Amino acid sequence: MKVLVVGNGGREHALAWKLLQSKQIGQVVCVPGNGGTASMERCQNLSLRVDDFEGISQFAQSESISLIVVGPEVPLAQGITDNLQAKGFLVFGPSKAGAQIEASKAWAKALMQEAKIPTARSAVFTEVEAAKSYVKAQGVPIVVKADGLAAGKGVIVAETLEQAHKAIDAMFGGHFGSAGKFVVIEEYLTGQEVSVLALTDGISIRPLLPAQDHKRIGEGDTGENTGGMGVYAPAPIVTPELMTSIQTEVLEKAIATLKAKGIDYRGVLYAGLMITPQGEFKVLEFNCRFGDPETQVILPLLETPLEELILACVQQRLSEMPPITWKQGACATVVAASGGYPGTYETGKVITGIDRAEASGTIVFHAGTQFNQGQLVTDGGRVLNVTGVGKDFDAALDQAYLGMQQIHFEGMYYRRDIGYRVRK
Repeated sequence: MKVLVVGNGGREHALAWKLLQSKQIGQVVCVPGNGGTASMERCQNLSLRVDDFEGISQFAQSESISLIVVGPEVPLAQGITDNLQAKGFLVFGPSKAGAQIEASKAWAKALMQEAKIPTARSAVFTEVEAAKSYVKAQGVPIVVKADGLAAGKGVIVAETLEQAHKAIDAMFGGHFGSAGKFVVIEEYLTGQEVSVLALTDGISIRPLLPAQDHKRIGEGDTGENTGGMGVYAPAPIVTPELMTSIQTEVLEKAIATLKAKGIDYRGVLYAGLMITPQGEFKVLEFNCRFGDPETQVILPLLETPLEELILACVQQRLSEMPPITWKQGACATVVAASGGYPGTYETGKVITGIDRAEASGTIVFHAGTQFNQGQLVTDGGRVLNVTGVGKDFDAALDQAYLGMQQIHFEGMYYRRDIGYRVRK
């Protein structure tokens, strides 16, 4: 079968890489893809925008595409699934209505309250002064969030009143575009963040391995929030007992409430949770797609063929599938970023050493790369996901950093403390 993957990041490279491991998959087409997907056998890039629904549809029709897998949140929020399903295609990814769970933090908060899902106390604002008055009354630290999609950067943890007011001004001032028309302010929670991605057919839901991301740009979890600087799985803080509680108190409640609203949600439901020092959990946010870079550490450990799980979701027969099987061991990825990220950065820097990294046993997923006149160059803030698999976390992290040492591009930056919580 032929599969079309929508997106151009590390997540999409990992999806294409995993799908091509199956004997059932003859070819993967990535729209628009990146330098990594362009380099794989039986994989081609198609130079279309992710929001060119008509172009994607015409290509899928002419090439007899069997399945379309949507990676990023933006086309999902724009209704790509509705558009392509109406033309008869099998699409993995929720409808526009379902994607609101990520596209609007205010909508997601209301859903959580309706479903009685544990989450941080919060309020939604449309005016600057009301938001600032609320912050003053609540005190700091406090979390200020742009309501809509902001590429993982629309969350500010304000430790002072001045920082909170600055964040509110920035959001209402258009710093995050239309995402800042509404602002969600919520209580600051302490503990460790984890990501629980689950597959659902809209009726039943199955969690994948829990992962733990490092969102801050600086070592020691300091500095600005990013889309993620490194991640590992399975996150030991999520015990089997805790995962059972998350399944019943978060995942199943969310899907049941979506269904009750008449929303047919088939795809990934991703819960970002805070695990408190007391071992309790609260949902920080929901996402409507595979996480990035979480996908890059979950899929290397997956033994069940990915396309079988995806098709079971799309065809609403997930409950008939046997339990998902996993490889023993651990996986870790370290992000190589452009200098200046998550702020202003330059692109077009020549990348070398990936062949040496892969020869050492490292998996390199491309995130922001492209070929320019035959040379692989940087084309984004997060450039590469350098990934190691091993019998334990030390082995996986050592492998990832061994690979990183072989790679170079001008201004390359990466955190050297990824996995510090699980190092022996």
